[in-house]
Amino acid sequence: MKNLKNALFYFTVTGVFTALIYWVVGQGKSLEIGRKIIAPSAKNTEWNQFLDSLTHNLHHPLAILLGQIITIIIVARFFGWIFKKIGQPSVIGEIIAGIFLGPSVVGMYFPEFSLALFPTESLGNLQFLSQIGLILFMFVIGMELDLKVLKNKANEAVVISHASIVIPFALGISLAYFVYYKFAPQGVEFLSFSLFMGIAMSITAFPVLARIVQERGIHKTKLGSIVITCAAADDITAWCLLAVVIAIVKAGTFESSLYVIGLAIFYVLLMLFLVKPFFKRVGDLYSNNENLSKPVVAIFFLTLILSSYATEVIGIHALFGAFMTGVIMPDVSKFRNIFIEKVEDVALILLLPLFFVFTGLRTQIGLINDPYLWKITGFIILVAVVGKFVGSALAAKFVGQNWKDSLTIGALMNTRGLMELVVLNIGYDLGVLTSEMFTMMVIMALVTTFMTGPALDLINHVFKEKEILTPEDVIETNKYKILISFGNYEKGKSLLRLANSLIKKQKEVSTITAMHLSVSDEMHGFNLEDYEKETFVPILKESKTLNQDINTIFKATTDIETDIADIANHGDYDLLLVGLGKSIFEGTLLGKVLGFTTRIINPDRLLDKITGKEGLFANSIFDERTRQIIAKNKTPLGILVDNELNYTDKVFVPFFSTDDAFLVDYIQKFVYNNNSKIKIIDVNNQIKNNFLIKNAIQTLEKTYPDNIALVNEDQILKSFLIKQDLMVISLDSWKKLVDSQSVWLSNLPSVLIIKP
Repeated sequence: MKNLKNALFYFTVTGVFTALIYWVVGQGKSLEIGRKIIAPSAKNTEWNQFLDSLTHNLHHPLAILLGQIITIIIVARFFGWIFKKIGQPSVIGEIIAGIFLGPSVVGMYFPEFSLALFPTESLGNLQFLSQIGLILFMFVIGMELDLKVLKNKANEAVVISHASIVIPFALGISLAYFVYYKFAPQGVEFLSFSLFMGIAMSITAFPVLARIVQERGIHKTKLGSIVITCAAADDITAWCLLAVVIAIVKAGTFESSLYVIGLAIFYVLLMLFLVKPFFKRVGDLYSNNENLSKPVVAIFFLTLILSSYATEVIGIHALFGAFMTGVIMPDVSKFRNIFIEKVEDVALILLLPLFFVFTGLRTQIGLINDPYLWKITGFIILVAVVGKFVGSALAAKFVGQNWKDSLTIGALMNTRGLMELVVLNIGYDLGVLTSEMFTMMVIMALVTTFMTGPALDLINHVFKEKEILTPEDVIETNKYKILISFGNYEKGKSLLRLANSLIKKQKEVSTITAMHLSVSDEMHGFNLEDYEKETFVPILKESKTLNQDINTIFKATTDIETDIADIANHGDYDLLLVGLGKSIFEGTLLGKVLGFTTRIINPDRLLDKITGKEGLFANSIFDERTRQIIAKNKTPLGILVDNELNYTDKVFVPFFSTDDAFLVDYIQKFVYNNNSKIKIIDVNNQIKNNFLIKNAIQTLEKTYPDNIALVNEDQILKSFLIKQDLMVISLDSWKKLVDSQSVWLSNLPSVLIIKP
């Protein structure tokens, strides 16, 4: 009745008001009398009108900008993916993508397409939008700098860092002396040109360096701490120098720039002694909140914009204001993480590629069209490498590092990446660099960043130390090693309890390693150590409750499934345990299968919508990431479908085929280490008809008569399943169970799916 009433109301309202609209439009025709109405010509058919309208829409500035963004993101992600696959930072690929879309490739071979996609009048919009991306990027870079690290580890790091700035800065100014006459723009003084050459040689890309250090697993070592601190000190010093250089260039002389510098110093003091305490107060109030309210977020972003505006007006560039705002953010890891997560996706994926392409549009490789110019380019690269690589390495050696660590520091500090492009674009906008010099410096930035990985590999190869196995190492390699990979700590605790029940009485010859992989990228690495400690606190607490020693592994990554498999394979583990969510147990239905928990797979990602009383998995048992881990992993793999697993005292193990024979080993481990009561279910008489499995189980029954019971499938009742703690099943048998649409699936406890 209610639906009929709603339907009548709907049709009445729409009908009456549609008729009213028709009547008003008809009456309105009479208002055209006396007015000059431009009617379409007879030749201008409806189709031609449509084409004219479409052409007009395509040339609208907004349509052009949106088309540019779509093209840029697709091409940037593609090139980034390619370079990531060859072991290079994805930022290199995105820079190459910018050059590819510029006049060097697309503009040269497809000039009409390039002109249509990037018309000259549209570049202003692209530049301003890319500058917004840079402001957000510099805000995050400022937040990634941990000033406490500079205070605690300043001795060696500051010496190395400042040497890595002073030496290349001096060499850059010296280089300017030789190239000024031919390559400096007309009307630019030598002081301005030389200062920009010096600062361009001195930059280190902190985010790229942090990513390389983390990926190579040296972030926890003394070397990693030193090089991260060096890069942080380098960033602060270089950006302060850049602000001074910009002030001098805009003012024309050093004397006249003193007013700008004085105003900049006043701005910095205001930020440190007025804004920073206010931020700290807000951070203390909201440090325990998982989410921040919109007014609080608005305060910080408004401060970011005001700070950028102030430094732009002062004359030291808006990017310095964004960087400074990031530096004074509250020193609370969770607080900074919230802002980084809000900003980095938009900045990194959407806006920064616009900057790369805008840089690429300015980079004209075709201008370097004779051997002399390539010779100058090579000389610039040589000066850059000698100044940064050699300068940093010698400084590190002087403060007491060995040659391997010194050269490693030099190679890492020589990484320039995106930060170099920011400096070069500022110089180009100020008219200090010509198109030729800009192109040569961009090539230098690419080469010095690209060479970092191979240089580190070469250093490690040259200084490769022979591994000598001690008796303890031999014992360690013979241990039964379990690796658990968890997302949130609740799933990690369940996995730890499960692993402990497999080795509880064999701790002397067994080890458990807990691993957490955090989704991250080049911009997000400032507080990995603090985040690691916070992540493992509940796991370590649970390990003490279980009286189980564990090792820990933490890594930031952009390819979780590959890294899980690589660590398990290369670590020579005997079993890898990962987790699935529990929502398949909701109600009496299978429900909806979740992916791996937080950070491993988003727990809100539902794979299949299940309907009906006995709804099943349809065609998908696991999500794509789980399937990739199964495919890539070469070690035995256990997938825990967790239904609040607290104990493993009651376990049942179904045998669907003779290939399930390996499950006997796990049964023995549960019984011996945890005194579990095991119900072995013989599905379709598979055990009865196989001598080897039958003999193995009979041996277990004789050894542990109180723990082993063999039952037939027809003896299983729904109440039996509910009373169990855990089902252990092979991967192939789990697929058979799902395909058979077994009634078991609506009453299962936690499930351990094992792939041998």
